[in-house]
Amino acid sequence: MKDKFVIKPKTARSVTMTIRIDSEINEKLEELALKSNRSRNELINMSLRYAFENLEFIQDK
Repeated sequence: MKDKFVIKPKTARSVTMTIRIDSEINEKLEELALKSNRSRNELINMSLRYAFENLEFIQDK
């Protein structure tokens, strides 16, 4: 008996979005991308992940 060709629903792993950033941040991002041989997208995701893991939110009373 032959193996079946199984297809499962695709799950969304990423979301496409448009953002505006300061030109100074863009320059630094471009420079780091060239130095690290990583994409801007990868660096942005790494930065956001780090920020969320290390932030402290203080709510106004």
